Amino acid sequence: MPFKPLLLLPAFLLAAPLAAQDDLRYGRDKFRQLDQELPTPNEQRTASGAPGHAYWQQKADYDIAVTLDDATQRLTGRETITYHNQSPDKLDYLWLQLDQNIYEPGSDANATRTGTIGDSLDLNDLRRMVEVFDGGFRITKVTDAAGKPLPYTINKTMLRIDLPRSLAPGQSMAFKVEWWYPINERAKVGGRSGFEHFAEDGNNLYTIAQFYPRMAVYADYQGWQHKQFLGAGEFTLTFGDFKVAITVPADHVVAGTGVLQNAATVLTAEQQARMARARSSRAPVLIVTEEEARKAEQGASQASRTWVFQAQNVRDFAFASSRKFIWDAMDQPVGGNHVLCMSFYPKEGNPLWGQYSTRVVAHTIKTYSEHSVDYPYPVAQSIHTDRIGMEYPMICFNGGRPEKDGTYSERTKYGMISVIIHEVGHNFFPMIINSDERQWTWMDEGLNTFLQYLTEQAWDRDYPSGRGPARKIVDYMKGDRSRQEPIMTNSESITQFGNNAYGKPAAALNILRETVMGRPLFDKAFKVYCERWKLKHPTPADFFRTMEDASAVDLDWFWRGWFYTTDHVDLAITGMRSLRIDPLDPQARERLKRADREREAVDISQERNRTDVPRTVVEQDPGAKDFYDRYDPLATTPQQEAAYERAMGELTPEEKALTDKELYFYEVAFKNVGGLVMPLVIQWRYTDGTTEMETIPAEIWRQFDEVTKVFVKRKEVAGITLDPMLETADTDLNNNSWPPTLVPTRFEVFKEKQRMRINPMQRERKAQ
Repeated sequence: MPFKPLLLLPAFLLAAPLAAQDDLRYGRDKFRQLDQELPTPNEQRTASGAPGHAYWQQKADYDIAVTLDDATQRLTGRETITYHNQSPDKLDYLWLQLDQNIYEPGSDANATRTGTIGDSLDLNDLRRMVEVFDGGFRITKVTDAAGKPLPYTINKTMLRIDLPRSLAPGQSMAFKVEWWYPINERAKVGGRSGFEHFAEDGNNLYTIAQFYPRMAVYADYQGWQHKQFLGAGEFTLTFGDFKVAITVPADHVVAGTGVLQNAATVLTAEQQARMARARSSRAPVLIVTEEEARKAEQGASQASRTWVFQAQNVRDFAFASSRKFIWDAMDQPVGGNHVLCMSFYPKEGNPLWGQYSTRVVAHTIKTYSEHSVDYPYPVAQSIHTDRIGMEYPMICFNGGRPEKDGTYSERTKYGMISVIIHEVGHNFFPMIINSDERQWTWMDEGLNTFLQYLTEQAWDRDYPSGRGPARKIVDYMKGDRSRQEPIMTNSESITQFGNNAYGKPAAALNILRETVMGRPLFDKAFKVYCERWKLKHPTPADFFRTMEDASAVDLDWFWRGWFYTTDHVDLAITGMRSLRIDPLDPQARERLKRADREREAVDISQERNRTDVPRTVVEQDPGAKDFYDRYDPLATTPQQEAAYERAMGELTPEEKALTDKELYFYEVAFKNVGGLVMPLVIQWRYTDGTTEMETIPAEIWRQFDEVTKVFVKRKEVAGITLDPMLETADTDLNNNSWPPTLVPTRFEVFKEKQRMRINPMQRERKAQ
């Protein structure tokens, strides 16, 4: 319903504080610049967020040979690492990561694992507690390039090599490491790397990563990054060139980071021809068919074969191996290059994997390149596993398996597509824009989840994205504060990892793009960040500063609130008044007053007297009437008309045009209840049925958490709503409307989610 107007005109049409108490003046802190939190700019990292003229980073090249023993599930390897000291510092020792050592029985990861015992125990849980898997690295030799032993020390998941002489700036050093370890079975032990055993045919599917001692990062912002690996904080690695020889059973098919160097010796002539066709095909082409994979499953070759891969300027290497693999590929142009997109999967992955996986890989490479940087590598691969997903350069391991009868639910289908998008997307964050995952998980998971959302929405118009939109993070942000940490928290100290590292930063970036900055400014700034830091090591400060530098938008308040606090968004409308100028035109004034009279409420006595008092005295007796029974106090008089004509003659044309407008004034009171400042996104609903959107910048909160603002409208307002399209992650929508409107519960939404778990495909097949 419309608001009852007051015949008033405010002196100033500006936002004004409701009160001036000191305890309300928190905005000064909310909008304080981030200078104290961010590191001081220097020659390596500038105040603009760009690499400085003295920026440097190290390089590590690897020549690796490994053998996978399928009979004993054991991996044996040797490597030559050539480390290039491109820093201005001399180094007396080198640090390597031994991430596989979290599988040592006494590791910090095992010792600090917490949990409870319920009324029953899962057999795998019991096995993990009683039969602790001993899967750490067995380092058998560390020597220099000539074979002379080098002294080394192992500290849990880190290995230090003490150099015989300092490695000076600009110098390089080669050294060798030999090792082996038992490969973990993921169904029993868990883990990002490992193998899956298929009892039906007795075969294994290996997805192998973190399998070799890897150089830790030595960087300008902290020196050596040698925080111990506890399982959550992922991997901070140095770029380099790789040559990797992988020896496996002769009937295995191998996928690896980089480009296969010896296809002529490991593939048949027909398979090579299929790959050649795939390089120019815009649809998947089978390189190893399901028929060929089924035939290979029936044997167990005692011979071996070596697959050789090379990759340039990558930060890591991973591979997969199995005789069960079906293999398909297609081309995806990016910029002036062509990317060979591939998938490797057992027959258990079909029909989902054959239809979708490689198409999703290609779509992801294309969409991420549009929003960040052109994909610089020649291949991108998706490998099917029993695990939900893990990423490495040019290769990733992804779950999502249909039922044994080949049917699947929508949940399985979209879950598989989402995990492939997410893990392939990690090629960009952190494999190309190479952030420090051990410290700042959000810089890879959060940015990647944000672009995953954009990629999902470009795949299917009604794609059921689980993260990205602001509304998806509301439940977390309004939840128990004792189980929340700021986004900037170290990865190993996060309580709710998915919400904190994935969901909240993704929602924050989507809000920046849609509401705070707008798409053009955000997209340009985001691409500038990606271009500046591709194949380099950015920090949070570099991201924050670049986004502001390339957009001219002061975002310190946004970074502070979203990334450094656990405040939540709860903006409220606490009151509203309607005000109106009385028009000078007496005819217009008469119309308004008559409209006001029509809107006046009839009290209960008047309403009942319409029937209880059929005729009043005046209505019955003409002698009871006088002048005032005929007089219309609202009617325009000749004197008023004359006065109006005189007044109009004294006005300038500009003043006359202003008085001719029918204007409505609305004084609205707002309050920031949640503490996290955000723009006011207002929808105005007019009495004629139309609507209008208006956004007030977040700076309206820079001094007070309670403000009023006067709005001038040309139409009468029926009501207003804050955040009608759920774009600010407001946690309480019940205080977002005036007049107040209650928001329905989410029970029906939950029921819809329950329905998505049904497998209609299977149900229909059984009915036939």
